[in-house]
Amino acid sequence: MAIAVSFGLLLAGWGTVYALAEATSSARAAAPPRALKQVFTPVTVTPVGVRPQAVLGTDGRYHLIYELELTNTKAVPATIQRVEVLDAGRVIGSYSGKSLLGRLRTLAPQPAASLKIGPDVSRLLFIQLSFASRAAVPPVLMHRIRLLGASNPGASRPTPLQYTVARVAINRSSPPMLSPPLAGDGWVDLNGCCNAAIAHRGSFQSLNGGLFDAQRFAIDYMRLNAQGQLVHGDPRVNTDYADYGAKVLAVANATVVAAFNDFPNQEPGALPDPASFTTVESVGGNGVILALGHGVYALYAHLIRGSVTVHAGQRVKRGQVLGELGNSGNTTAPHLHFQLMNAPADLASEGLPYVIDGYNVVAHLDRDPAKANSISGVWAHEPLGEGTVQSGRFPLNLDIIDFR
Repeated sequence: MAIAVSFGLLLAGWGTVYALAEATSSARAAAPPRALKQVFTPVTVTPVGVRPQAVLGTDGRYHLIYELELTNTKAVPATIQRVEVLDAGRVIGSYSGKSLLGRLRTLAPQPAASLKIGPDVSRLLFIQLSFASRAAVPPVLMHRIRLLGASNPGASRPTPLQYTVARVAINRSSPPMLSPPLAGDGWVDLNGCCNAAIAHRGSFQSLNGGLFDAQRFAIDYMRLNAQGQLVHGDPRVNTDYADYGAKVLAVANATVVAAFNDFPNQEPGALPDPASFTTVESVGGNGVILALGHGVYALYAHLIRGSVTVHAGQRVKRGQVLGELGNSGNTTAPHLHFQLMNAPADLASEGLPYVIDGYNVVAHLDRDPAKANSISGVWAHEPLGEGTVQSGRFPLNLDIIDFR
C-alpha cells in the first residue's frame, strides 16, 4: 500500500556549532585564542533532514522523530554498542542490542543485518522520543556513542571508544493545522507515525544529489465499511474496496502546484513492475501537490485516472474536492497517500509533521493490514465507545478515524 521508495535531505552542517572569540579594541578585554579540543571519532554522526519538530499525537503525547547518519570512515570495522540521547547531559533515550538494531537501516533502504558497520559504510539510525507536554521537549539534544572502532588512523583492530557528538536543535514552532483530507467514517491510518518500518518512515531515497525522507509523516488512508471490511468482494477488483472513489479534499486554502491525471489505474493485489515507472512522478500515480504557504506543501497520491478536477496555478478552498481515491502508481490496493513536505516535490523533499482539526478517534486496529498475507475479511479493533474527539492532534498508526 505504500510508495516503496522515499527520501531525506542530508544537511551535514546544521547540527554543528563553532564558538568564535572576537577581539575587541581594548587590549585589556582581549583574550588569547584557545585551541579547540580534538577527539578522534572513527564513526561520524550527522543529523539528517530539517530540524525535528515535536507533534502532539492522538495518544496525548508529543512525538519527536529524526534520523542520524553513522559513517565508519576507517578501514577497521566498527560495532555500535549503545547510543544515548542526552538533554543537558541527562539520558532521555537509550538504544542497545535488539532495540538499537531495530532502528538501524542501510541506505538502500533495508533493515541492517547487524550492529557492525564496515569500512567506508553508512547506516541510518532512527530516533523516536515522546514527551508528556510540549514544555518537556528539550531545545537541544546531544548523542553519546559507545562502540568498538579504530582508536587512531593507524589502528589495525577495534578498541572500546565513547564520545558525545551530533548536536540537534529542535524546531520549537507548532506544526501547521489542517482540515481533514477526506470525509466520513471508518478511515484507518496505515503506515503512519511512529512506525519505524521501511514503509514511509524508513523510505529514504537519493534524488537531485541529496538524501531525502519525504514520507517521514506520511499516512496511507484506507476505509472500513459497516461490517469492518476493507474489501467486501474480490481483492483484485478496485471497486470492491470500501474506500475506492471517495472524494479527496483540500486541507487548506491553497494554490495547486501540480496535478497528474493520466497515469493508469493498477490492478490491486501486488506492486506493479518497477520498470513501468519511467519518471519519478509516476511512482505516486495520479495526484495533486498543493502550496499551503510558508514553504509547506501537501501531496495527495494514487487517485483515479481522470478524476483530478484541478490544474496547476488554480486557487482552491479548504474542503474543495480535488479528485477521487484510487489505485494508480506504486501501490498494492486503493488508498490515499497523504503527506506534508518542505518542497513542491513528492520525493525530493523533507516530510513535515502536522495536526488535523475536527475528527474522532473511534477505535484502534489490533493488527496491521500492511503485515498481513491478505486484507480480506473482517478486521477486529479495540472499540473506544462513541469516540474521542480530537482537535489539533496528529493521527497515529492504526487509528480508526471518523472525519467531521
